[in-house]
Amino acid sequence: MKYPLPPLNPLRTFEAAARLCSLTSAAEELNVSQVAVSRQVRVLEDYLGVALFRRLHRGIELTREGRELYEGITEAFQDISNAARKVSRRGRRDILSIQSYTTFSQRWLIPRLANFHDTNESIEVRLSSSVAPVDFETQNIDASIRSGHGDWPDLHAEKLVDIELIPICSPTLMESAKLNSPQDLSRVRLLHSMARPNDWANWVSSAGANIDADAGIRFDNSALAYEAASMNIGVAIAVKVFVERQIQNGSFIAPFDTTCKTGEGYYLTWPRNMRPSEPLLKFLSWMRELLSKTE
Repeated sequence: MKYPLPPLNPLRTFEAAARLCSLTSAAEELNVSQVAVSRQVRVLEDYLGVALFRRLHRGIELTREGRELYEGITEAFQDISNAARKVSRRGRRDILSIQSYTTFSQRWLIPRLANFHDTNESIEVRLSSSVAPVDFETQNIDASIRSGHGDWPDLHAEKLVDIELIPICSPTLMESAKLNSPQDLSRVRLLHSMARPNDWANWVSSAGANIDADAGIRFDNSALAYEAASMNIGVAIAVKVFVERQIQNGSFIAPFDTTCKTGEGYYLTWPRNMRPSEPLLKFLSWMRELLSKTE
């Protein structure tokens, strides 16, 4: 730091004495003797080279320099307290912070979270969404969902689902467009996810179709593309496991049998150099049991 901080214990003691206008009251708040408070204040005054209090017959009074210092540090101490409270787990419920992709959260994780919470009611789950990789060194995140091959050198990675791609559309569009073969996709609007920009090209290649896989409309994430498909706007390319329930109940139609197996998956990841928190260990145990039942 360009300008070193004053000694923090004397500064904390000064703040209490200035706020309470009493060395005795400051000593009671800090659970030390009045002599110790006086000594700490004197250390700070010697460090700064100014008197911070006038010692009166019946108490103390801030000098001009003391008042200026007090006004300057009050907000700083409050900021420190607020920052510490945000990250602290003391005296609070256990917290499990997970970062995930929007579509994965909506389509896979959230429908299963109630089951986890039913058996772990003391754990407060905090689920956030982002496509950016987590910086575990600076972010207060226990684990993150990532897509890929699971080969991140600094992360533990447990596969949750395989990524298999299929086109989907609404029953209404299926009836009107008469999609009998992949080549018929050239007559409809393709719906893309910018979070997964290569999915249509990969599926078209695996299906051997001769169509423009880049044509159509692009959405910020797959969830929006699925929503557009449900509104008869076009045909979306979907991760199969995300839409199986809608296909089973007839909300979506998978017009073709061709499935593109990408070799990738969605993984739960956490850093190799950090011991998992207790809430994360419980989540891992629950998740492994859940996945074992689906194998």
